[in-house]
Amino acid sequence: MFAGIDEVEWASLEHAYGPADDVPELLRQLASGDPAERESALDAMYGAVHHQGDVYDSTLACIPFLMELVADPAVEDRGGIVELLTSIGSIDLDGDDELDPDDEEFEDAANYAMAASAVTAGADVFLGLVDDPDRGVRLAAPLALATLHTDPVRVLRLLRARLDAEQDPEVRLACVEATGRIALRHQGLLPEVVEWLTGLSGMAYGAGLRLAAIAQLARCAPGALPSDVVPGVTGLLRELRTEPVAAAPAAERLPSPTLLGQLRQVRAADTVGRPAPWTADLLRTLHSGLGDRVEDRIALLADQLCSPDRAQRIDAVRMSSALLRTWRGAYGELVGLIGDQLAEPEPRLAAAAAYALGDLFCLAEPAADALARRLAAEPGSWVREWDGGPPTLGPAVLALARAGDARVVPVLARLLERPDVPRDLGYSLDRLGGAAAALAPALRERLDALELDDRRSEGAVPLLHGLSVLGSGTAAASVPAVLRVLREASGERRDCLTDAAVRALTALGPAAHEAAPYLWGLLREAGYERAADRRSACGTVACLPPAAAARAAGALWAIEGDAAAVVPVLRAVLNAPEQAARRSAASVLASMGTAGASAAPQLARLLRSMEPWTRVRAAEALWRVTGDPEDAWPVLRAAWETMPRTRVPAAACLADMTPAGAEGAVGLVDRELLSARRHNAIDNGADSHDIVEDERLLALCRRAVHRRP
Repeated sequence: MFAGIDEVEWASLEHAYGPADDVPELLRQLASGDPAERESALDAMYGAVHHQGDVYDSTLACIPFLMELVADPAVEDRGGIVELLTSIGSIDLDGDDELDPDDEEFEDAANYAMAASAVTAGADVFLGLVDDPDRGVRLAAPLALATLHTDPVRVLRLLRARLDAEQDPEVRLACVEATGRIALRHQGLLPEVVEWLTGLSGMAYGAGLRLAAIAQLARCAPGALPSDVVPGVTGLLRELRTEPVAAAPAAERLPSPTLLGQLRQVRAADTVGRPAPWTADLLRTLHSGLGDRVEDRIALLADQLCSPDRAQRIDAVRMSSALLRTWRGAYGELVGLIGDQLAEPEPRLAAAAAYALGDLFCLAEPAADALARRLAAEPGSWVREWDGGPPTLGPAVLALARAGDARVVPVLARLLERPDVPRDLGYSLDRLGGAAAALAPALRERLDALELDDRRSEGAVPLLHGLSVLGSGTAAASVPAVLRVLREASGERRDCLTDAAVRALTALGPAAHEAAPYLWGLLREAGYERAADRRSACGTVACLPPAAAARAAGALWAIEGDAAAVVPVLRAVLNAPEQAARRSAASVLASMGTAGASAAPQLARLLRSMEPWTRVRAAEALWRVTGDPEDAWPVLRAAWETMPRTRVPAAACLADMTPAGAEGAVGLVDRELLSARRHNAIDNGADSHDIVEDERLLALCRRAVHRRP
């Protein structure tokens, strides 16, 4: 083994952390007799040689030696090496193999292609692993074959034969999963795979295998699923609940020093006490395959949330979050069932439910009573403490506040009495508005007590935000506290604090009239002078960033309503080189409506900007200041199609103004309202405001429909 390894010039090769001269020792350690050494070496391979899925020249050089390790039955823990090779050889280039050789990404794409070719060329080694004595090897081999072998017919035949010979339930599930992978990669084999999976789902196999077959059908041929798939699956889940539960480890292990070891320990801990712990993976696959069959998915999740198995309910809460984040639907019943989990004594279940509800904002209303009961019963859950950082609101408090439920206000009042106020408390008040007006004195008191020239001043920003959203009844009393920040902010955080104060004054509006001289002072400091006042506090030095100057002008418009005074400032900022400044000025002009009409020529020029969001903000402002969509709408329409997150400002224009002349707007709005998928849903990421932003888009589209002749 390892013949020729020392002949490779490893020091001239690279991995994620520099020269790859340490790789030969890592390869040898993979064959060590010490389990800890093997785990550490595999962890280092993922950390450096295959860092975050990347392929380096050192990765390519490793492939022959990794193949040798896999083929040697004397090497222990080869399943992990099989998984590593599968990952190295199965990177999807998505067309990167057609990059121009002069492109800086060409070398990376070439490495991926060579890695796939090298691992595929040696994939016959995986054929002999399906009956290996090592269970870990047998678990990893089916996916490796389905992903890498060039003879899918032979692999499919081998896996089907192995299914009857294999005794380990999880290995049998791996064989079924691999057949689904083959069907996805080789469409010509799809009918054969579908026929086989359909047969498995109805034959006298165990409930787990039948559920696996249904999950793979959903993955590769969702149209082949029966119309009554949900009752069938719920029946299988009831059968699986009678399976023996996973036993706890015989002895407590020390925390692993490697990331792989820690992940393994987390998975092991998660399976303790669970019947059929792999059920969650099958259900995730099934839900993914069901896609836009939202009603079926809601029915399935409702059954899961009523399961006597708490672990299955935790899984259901997490799967519900994925459904709610991605698809539109009638979720009242499902949200209510998530709320029911808040009363459970299992802390992980209650926490998962609270976090899920926190992303729903007004959609969490069916669970509001449950959230209120949770807060009354568990004051210890009001705050979440962090090592080395300020506390934040507990998830149930945040969820109830985001739902706009006034029952959270007394809790927030208590939290404002703490020495360390949760850093996100001020940001949680948006949906409460005037219902939280009673908090204004405490917010002002905390703001007044803050020093503004040290590290503690970062707490001022959320407090300023909180004061800005409490409604007009508290505006006049809040101005002095906000104005103090504007006057006294200094040091490195001065710009940040000034900007937050300006935003707050904008929200307070005419009640903040005494702040106008200070705002004009900021504009003079930035080099933007009022026509009637040529004095400059800062000479020719623009101390305030242009984007902040635009927002200061916006605050003056909100306070004084004098377009003649602020529009020249905004027009000057539109000429700034910074795109952020141009966008800020355009946003302020959009809020001014026709009062900003004199800026229309400059906004029209920005429609040709190279930066897409600048084009969108300019188009929105141009339509609002002119009332004419002729020039603006083509930009907004193009962005609607190519940049889904621009749909909210475009829909706001359609909802607020006459759409006559906005060609194609009716079709866009109707398609949006008929779409089942949220406009901002992505497969591998999410933001806590995604759902509320999509619901806002839907509301704007409905308003736009009502504006039609």
